[in-house]
Amino acid sequence: MSLSVYNRVMFTDPISVLNQLHITPGMKVAECGAGSGFYTIPLARFVGEKGRVAVIDIQQPLLDRIKTHAQREGLTNLDYIHGDLEVKEGTHLREGWAQAVIISNVLFQIDNKSGFLSEIWRIGTPGCAVAVIDWTDSFSGMGPLEQHIVTEDAARRLFESKGFVYDKKVTVGDHHWGALFTKPKPAQRS
Repeated sequence: MSLSVYNRVMFTDPISVLNQLHITPGMKVAECGAGSGFYTIPLARFVGEKGRVAVIDIQQPLLDRIKTHAQREGLTNLDYIHGDLEVKEGTHLREGWAQAVIISNVLFQIDNKSGFLSEIWRIGTPGCAVAVIDWTDSFSGMGPLEQHIVTEDAARRLFESKGFVYDKKVTVGDHHWGALFTKPKPAQRS
């Protein structure tokens, strides 16, 4: 799909977004709430054959669709996980597995935000980069319901309350906001 189609249909380009993150070949990345797999294929290419992408969603039919697409593309570095992001161990990943986490268009859907953030913290390595992308507005029903919108400021307060450190703003397009957080490394003793 061309950049112009991404911009017209999806409002943003996943390659442009991934270029702003700390994703490198060989990394282990969790895509939490993969949905349609908008980031999955580009992400699998970013981490390469030596990397892994855990594609997590609560809807098995979406995972099946992503798997079919990835197989057509010849990608074998993906693990498809039917999981619940809001509960402890709901991602089915071991503690400290992910070097990076991508959460796109998910936060507004999460009821148990505390449980969700605890699970993201659990699966992240020290220094794990956590990219959060979500809607800025309902846009007359094109996006989520107005009462479900999570603003960038509200998300920042949520993540910082769980110990994540705000790193930077991520440019993602006119209809979304993006932010990069980090799970801090433990302080070294002298």
